[in-house]
Amino acid sequence: MKSIIITGASSGIGHATAEVFLEAGWRVGLIARRAEQLDALADRYESAVALPADVTDAAAMEAAFDAFGHIDVLFNNAGLFGPSATIDEIALEDWTQVMNVNIGGMFIAARLAFARMRAQKPQGGRIINNGSLSAYVPRPNSICYTTTKHAVTGLTKTLSLDGRPFGIACGQIDIGNAETDLLRALKKTNPGTVTMDVSNAARSVLHMAEMPAEANVQFMTVMATTMPYIGRG
Repeated sequence: MKSIIITGASSGIGHATAEVFLEAGWRVGLIARRAEQLDALADRYESAVALPADVTDAAAMEAAFDAFGHIDVLFNNAGLFGPSATIDEIALEDWTQVMNVNIGGMFIAARLAFARMRAQKPQGGRIINNGSLSAYVPRPNSICYTTTKHAVTGLTKTLSLDGRPFGIACGQIDIGNAETDLLRALKKTNPGTVTMDVSNAARSVLHMAEMPAEANVQFMTVMATTMPYIGRG
């Protein structure tokens, strides 16, 4: 049975992706802070393993990875949007929080996965980072989130390069306007926002994860068809 760890698995894209992998017969490690939501999912699926942890807590994350065991894939998904404002209105503590989760948390998870994939037999595995269309084109008033998502692209490229000698592939999925609680909140300030069902994003992650070891989806963009990304001003 193939195995994957998903961070941010208690809601949104992470939760939807966990369900898709579980239905496909994978063993799924569920990482998020909210244990109750993870336990509810684990109660429904025998192959789901609840691993409550804060992605910014290196010791808790290491314990979660150790408890899970062999890992074929990491979906490095946990993140938060942060305040919507211009840079002069952003509190430094809010900036730091977004950096710690979106970059620090991704670094911690990738570091743990890379080490285990390098050491395990057979050697190798796959890391899939959740980027965003904001890794290329920002929304207005999103300096914290956009900065982190540009950084995720650098993380993806470097992991892809450094993983080659060890059979570790790394790719990035850039998702645009999947219908989640986060998007529903953003739609309140922009009622014309178009979205797509989150299952489209989840199935795309499964496609990337199921590629043979000889192939890698380096970057994938999946988005609501009519959202203003191409040609965004």
